[in-house]
Amino acid sequence: MSLFPHLNSDQRQAVIATEGRVLILAGAGSGKTSVLAYRIAYLLQSLKVEPEAILGLTFTNKAAQEMRERVARIVGVKLAKKLTLSTFHSFCMQLLRKEIHHLGYTNNFTLYTEKEVRRIALQVTKNLLEHEGELPSLEEALQKIAQIKNTGLNPTDLEAITWHDQFCQDLYTRLESCLCAYNAVDFDSLLSLSVTLFEKYKTRMLPYQKRYRYIMIDEYQDTNPIQYRLAELLSAYHHNLCVVGDDDQSIYGWRGAEIKNILGFESKTTIKLEQNYRSTPTILQAANAVIAHNQKRHNKQLWSNVKQGEPIHLFHAPTELEEAQSVIQRMIKLKRDRKIPWKEMAILYRSNLLARPFELALMQAVWKKQDHWVRGIPYQVFGGTEFYERAEIKDLLAYLRLIVNTLDQEALLRIINTPRRGISDQTLKTLTDFNRKIDIPLWDLLEQIASPLSSELKQHLSHKALNAICCFTNLINTARDQFSKLALSEAFTWLIETIHYKKAIEDEAKSEKMRDFRWENVMYCVDMITIYEEEKRLNEQETSIADFLSTALLDQSQEFTHTKKSDDDHVNLITFHSAKGLEFAACFLVGIEDHIIPHEKSLLETGLEEERRLMYVAMTRAKEYLCLSMARQRKKMGKDLATNPSRFLLEIPKQLVKISSWQTI
Repeated sequence: MSLFPHLNSDQRQAVIATEGRVLILAGAGSGKTSVLAYRIAYLLQSLKVEPEAILGLTFTNKAAQEMRERVARIVGVKLAKKLTLSTFHSFCMQLLRKEIHHLGYTNNFTLYTEKEVRRIALQVTKNLLEHEGELPSLEEALQKIAQIKNTGLNPTDLEAITWHDQFCQDLYTRLESCLCAYNAVDFDSLLSLSVTLFEKYKTRMLPYQKRYRYIMIDEYQDTNPIQYRLAELLSAYHHNLCVVGDDDQSIYGWRGAEIKNILGFESKTTIKLEQNYRSTPTILQAANAVIAHNQKRHNKQLWSNVKQGEPIHLFHAPTELEEAQSVIQRMIKLKRDRKIPWKEMAILYRSNLLARPFELALMQAVWKKQDHWVRGIPYQVFGGTEFYERAEIKDLLAYLRLIVNTLDQEALLRIINTPRRGISDQTLKTLTDFNRKIDIPLWDLLEQIASPLSSELKQHLSHKALNAICCFTNLINTARDQFSKLALSEAFTWLIETIHYKKAIEDEAKSEKMRDFRWENVMYCVDMITIYEEEKRLNEQETSIADFLSTALLDQSQEFTHTKKSDDDHVNLITFHSAKGLEFAACFLVGIEDHIIPHEKSLLETGLEEERRLMYVAMTRAKEYLCLSMARQRKKMGKDLATNPSRFLLEIPKQLVKISSWQTI
């Protein structure tokens, strides 16, 4: 077994169990990524499997990239490059780029964000007002549609028992028609359309099933019904499906994940990875005790070979402000006495609403740095990035979207007068009204107006508007030519200069600081394209606008929100959900109160067991030091309300806990 000498016996068994359906139950911190990397290496080196025959599906690009890097360290970069390791959404995106024409789209379709779909849904809703009574909230209807789509159902599969159901059915149908007309798909459709291809065009999709002889799925406990169906379809030819996950870390029921996928997985081989390489036995015993109260689970017990470690610290403060102050003082002490860097410390909370007191306490904290006192501890808040929501980035990406897909009406409407080129709101209304009347794509209408031939609409437009429309259509057509000839980054730079975007920012920005900030974002966007080109070159892959846009959008939900101080050494503020997969030397779990964890709303939606799993995930992020805290009184709706300790605290054995005063540091 020279290929993997550092693995324990269970890990080694997971590596060599390659045939048939395999379930690997990988507990928190059990070395799952190493096992997957060695498993792929074993297939390549020992079993001589072609790299093109291996498919690994993950939930984040970070996980896919880490897996590829680990494999590359074992078998070399050349072989690792040939593997298909990607997220579900990225894999489906690549599949649809080749096969979506069977479903009435063209292969240069645009990927729409949730906000863009919501805007279209709002417009569609205005046409559905014939329903009697009050309409359900759009948000509620869209959530139901997403839920239906992720279970693999079509609009016609819905039972319209109430008028609310009828509304959702009609909205779903018309929304899908609109997206198809715009040659666009949303994130959920990437998966559902891929499944449709496999089910409706079996002969056409057979080569994909034949190609992937060995399929591995990471974080299987997070799969929804449509992902489960996709996995079954992909593995239907060779039947070599290995799923890796931990039912005790299934925390995305609110997002459609179904724990029954991993609990009910029919496997030829089941392997449990229970040895933990992250936390002290004390932390593991406490986490084991909590999760043991769940009924729906595979029986597992995490254990570790390291020293027992210190007790779990617990305190309760009078209010959330004192709780925050006490946590920060304890962090300062850990840094001073144990030399634990800030970046190895994390404050974890059930809801983002709890973060603010800790941000304030971190900003106001006074601590000794080397031989002088400083105010403020650097910190970083985790979450989804706002970069792609900035106006200048949305503008430039809309140009790229229209260049590659002229049916993309959302992109067209955003940039037709950006930067300002003399197309007024009234002109735009005239265009869209006429567009709806004759029922042709808006871009086709603009080209008709710009052509020398007569058009009924020309008489309703001013000379200025006609000139502006001609200039706009000429710009887009020229840009399409430039992007076909130049490198992507060169063509993008040409576009920014041609539309005089820097001047537009200078004219619109209210301050020099805002002007510089917005232009820096534009330059960062250019850098992103350059990095994208470099990565594709290294992997010997072709570049395209459509692929770049897809990559950018699929990546956007996996980054940080903001950093208050640009310091590499910073405290991490993070929700329990976002902490999954991370680890820190010292973790402070705050707001451990009933109605917060378990969360009162979530109890109704996903139940007590998922809330307990969330607590388990948070506890197992800690390597050495774990502190749980609560406030006896917390503000809610402007009132000071008394709190109760979380019921999960009572599930931790008393001998593992050290209770102290909030003032004792």
